[in-house]
Amino acid sequence: MPIHRLNHAVLYVRDVERSVAFYGDVLGFTKIMGFPGAAFLRAAGSTNDHDLGLFEIGAAAGAPTAGRTTVGLYHLAWEVDTLAELGRVRDALTAAGALVGSSDHGTTKSLYGKDPDGLEFEVVWLIPAHLLDEAAVEARTSIGRLDLAAEIARYGPDTKGGVGISVPA
Repeated sequence: MPIHRLNHAVLYVRDVERSVAFYGDVLGFTKIMGFPGAAFLRAAGSTNDHDLGLFEIGAAAGAPTAGRTTVGLYHLAWEVDTLAELGRVRDALTAAGALVGSSDHGTTKSLYGKDPDGLEFEVVWLIPAHLLDEAAVEARTSIGRLDLAAEIARYGPDTKGGVGISVPA
C-alpha cells in the first residue's frame, strides 16, 4: 500500500467553535463545511477535501492522557514551505499562548503547540535534499535547541523546504 500523504486527521474536542477559531486564527485553517457539533477545515494551500475534522464531545470531556496513562497518538506534524512561515507560526503560537516547545532534529526544524484541548501538534520545515550536508544528517540522531534566526541566516527565509524529500524536485 503506497501512501502518498496524510489526507486528514479527525480530533475529538470539547467545543468545536473554539477549536475552529484556534486552528483558523493561529494556523490559518479555513472552515469549509460543518454541521452542529462538527467542522471540517482545510489548510492554506492544501488540495485535500479537508485536512482536519473536528467533532465536539462537550465541556465535561477529560484531558488527553496519551503517553502518560494511556496509549494513543502523540502528535500530528504539519509541514510548512519556508522558514519565514515557520517564524510566522512561532509568533502566532506564542501570541496565543500555545507554543510548548521547539527543536532542531538536524534535517528538520520543529515547533510544538497545543490546541485549547491540550492536543499537541508539530509544525515543521525540512531541509531540502540539495542542501543536506553530513552534519545535518548526523544531527538527526539527536534533538537540539532550535535557533530559528540562525537557520534563517543559513538557509534563507524563503528557501522551499522538503524539496526532493517530501516535495518532488
